[in-house]
Amino acid sequence: MSKPIEIRSKEAQGAEVSWFAPICDGDDRYLGERNVKYKSNWENSSNVLLAADQLGYRNILCPSSYQVGQDTLPFVSAVSPMIENINILAAVRCGEIHPPMLARTLSTIDHILKGRLTVNIISSNLPGEELSSQDRYQRSREVIEILKQAWSKEEINFNGQFYKFKLPTNPVKPYQNRGPLLYFGGYSTPAVDLCAEHCDVYLMWPETEDNLRNLMENMSLKAAKYKRKVDFGLRVHVVVRDTEEEAREYAESIISKLDLGVGQELKDRALDAKSYGVKRQKQMRDQSSGDGYVEPHLWTGIGKARSGCGAALVGNPDQIVEKLYRYMDMGIRSFIFSGYPNIDECNRFAELVLPRLKTFSMPHLQGKTTKDEPLTPLANGIRV
Repeated sequence: MSKPIEIRSKEAQGAEVSWFAPICDGDDRYLGERNVKYKSNWENSSNVLLAADQLGYRNILCPSSYQVGQDTLPFVSAVSPMIENINILAAVRCGEIHPPMLARTLSTIDHILKGRLTVNIISSNLPGEELSSQDRYQRSREVIEILKQAWSKEEINFNGQFYKFKLPTNPVKPYQNRGPLLYFGGYSTPAVDLCAEHCDVYLMWPETEDNLRNLMENMSLKAAKYKRKVDFGLRVHVVVRDTEEEAREYAESIISKLDLGVGQELKDRALDAKSYGVKRQKQMRDQSSGDGYVEPHLWTGIGKARSGCGAALVGNPDQIVEKLYRYMDMGIRSFIFSGYPNIDECNRFAELVLPRLKTFSMPHLQGKTTKDEPLTPLANGIRV
């Protein structure tokens, strides 16, 4: 007998539909080709984000990695004044920035965006570092708890394993009520527990519907122990064409020039290349059929060159929409899509699929902002 899946946005109709900014050297027409046209320079990266803003996507993930490309928070800061509607999901690797200054940085960006910032908490090792899983998640826990104190209390008063200090919070007050929403992905026991206690959206990589359901049931049980509910999100690639045949042909073409040795090298570059979540993606790929499909319209070929999110939804518009509504019926309320190359697929998905989906802004849904500017020191509050 299945366990209940409890979600925070149970009554919401539709989903937060987001795209992906390729700021960490992941973009190409053909995986492994390394075409200079798709470098993660400022022009290419910002063009994808600006397109997503104009096309009606609700959020966009700006990832974090030690690869040639754009550093996340400077990139987000630079592009924020250029966009009008879209939220930004900025990935933050815990430990890179002193937590009070991280709170201040995120508060600054939140004010620039007038409450359209969301934060993706990352717990993998820093470049060149090898901490145990337990220590990495303990550090993330401390960073999150410090951020929450900074954004909701009059004082940061913290005494932990990694951080100890006492500071006033006026310099770090965010635009949004009690700070930006926290998105979080992870599969280990300490990861699930941390998300259940502190975070708002649990992000999953593509898996079979049965496996996703199991993950969601487990998270619901964990969150209930803290008297909480979270929302669920899915990070997945997508290939949509007018016909299923065209979509499948295009999907195969993405890996048609891939040397498997180059593919492994690309996967090994990621800081999370040895994580439990990556192992789960490999297990799914190993269970797929000869053509790479592990269930209808879920194709695992991307994983030949990608650590982490290693599968794509493949099909015609009707099939993709039907699959997305199946996910929504399960309780998924946030999607982060990407494609190869990102600028082309961002436009194509917006043409063929996005108009058929009811979408919302997650921060708006959760009441993080109001029509009036907040009474923070940087907005309508007194000068302190």
